[in-house]
Amino acid sequence: MTPAATASRFRIGIDLGGTKIEGVLLGPEGELGRQRIPSPQNDYDASIRAIRDLVMRLGSIAAGTPRVGIGVPGSVSRATGLMQNANSTWLNGRPLDRDLAAALGQPVRLANDANCFALSEARDGAAAGAGSVFGVILGTGCGGGVVIDGRLVDGPRGIGGEWGHNPLPWAESHEHPGPTCWCGRRGCMETWVSGTGLAADHARTTGEELDATEIAARASSGDAQAKATIAAHSSRLARGLAHVVNIVDPEVIVLGGGLSKLEHLYGVLPGLMAPFVFADDKSVTIRPPRWGDASGVRGAAWLWE
Repeated sequence: MTPAATASRFRIGIDLGGTKIEGVLLGPEGELGRQRIPSPQNDYDASIRAIRDLVMRLGSIAAGTPRVGIGVPGSVSRATGLMQNANSTWLNGRPLDRDLAAALGQPVRLANDANCFALSEARDGAAAGAGSVFGVILGTGCGGGVVIDGRLVDGPRGIGGEWGHNPLPWAESHEHPGPTCWCGRRGCMETWVSGTGLAADHARTTGEELDATEIAARASSGDAQAKATIAAHSSRLARGLAHVVNIVDPEVIVLGGGLSKLEHLYGVLPGLMAPFVFADDKSVTIRPPRWGDASGVRGAAWLWE
């Protein structure tokens, strides 16, 4: 078997997150290895080295040279070839794909982390078999990815599915102009429905600084203030997703990120979305991810399919 043929049998996926970098090695029989390391903060060169070292460790398990796909918190600009829109802002304006290819001595493929998540769940996850899928990341930030007939739709500017930096639709008077977003605008979906957005909203309303998991736990225990925060978050998420349905009309929506573990969302969102869906059939299918936290890194490996 030639080296090229051997390489095609193995793929490495890397998920470059704000706090962690996760890698997985996939072979013909499935997953062969997985590792996770902390993400360097505010250090571009250290990020390159960390990814290189992780790829080398995973690659040592496989025969040949595995192909490498990387999910990133942003996208590569088609116009400049440089990173854009990353909330890990030290990546922006840098030729990340070229620098990684040079560090690894082989080509790499990059895609937005939410796109990788959507691709994974569309291929063999919660939305397997669906013709159209919208994958949502609700974590530190808020991203989205669109997969049609098994293929990513990222568009000529590389921003397909980037709903997190659109404004909250059907906003109520007290929601104007909205919180300031790291992107420089106010009222972006990310500032409302991400895990950090939920926590920030609770802090503004109550003065309590709790993370999203703590707020959800208190709401489940009957805490009135936490229940109000969760209800407001569900309403905003429903409006945002209904907006996507009116544009893309996906067969399945899959939620990912830390907030995908909030079980109440799957029960309440379809009903909250219904008044805003511009169709006679207002039913919407929303599912949790099959692959959980591993979905994004698996989707990165699928970039070579």
